[in-house]
Amino acid sequence: MVEFVVNLSQQRRYWALLVLLGIALEGAALYYQYVLDEWPCVLCIQVRIWVVSFILLGLLALFFTGSKVAMRIFHGISVIIMIGLLERSWRVLAVERGWIFGDCEMDLGMPAWFALDKWFPWIFEVQTSCGYTPLILFDISVAEVLLVSSVFLTLTTAALFVASWFDNYS
Repeated sequence: MVEFVVNLSQQRRYWALLVLLGIALEGAALYYQYVLDEWPCVLCIQVRIWVVSFILLGLLALFFTGSKVAMRIFHGISVIIMIGLLERSWRVLAVERGWIFGDCEMDLGMPAWFALDKWFPWIFEVQTSCGYTPLILFDISVAEVLLVSSVFLTLTTAALFVASWFDNYS
């Protein structure tokens, strides 16, 4: 198992899978938004930003798999991104369940130099207030699936980051 993780940390297929997973998540979010009319709140948009960031990181990392130093850096950045995704996912579920209360404004709060909601409103525009995510199957909400997925991704990226420091396991 350790050998598998070490090998995976050095291969392009991990980054390709990460990109494909991110595209699938973004596709699902857009399906819920435009086909099922489930409008995104500010927290949902922030989750989308974290997902797009790991897609972009994965695309960039695909070109540098030959460099161990670059791979270590990309794996480290990936851990940071996944921790951010995990925090936002937890907040989505916590607001939905009423564990925390907070202002959920209609403004994304991004600086003018990074106004994703203005540049790409069809993906990043806040359209509703927080507090509800749709059910997928068996009374499982999007927020619950998102949190479980984020935990898995955070643990996976952390394991790959550690594994990237091993040259080859024998």
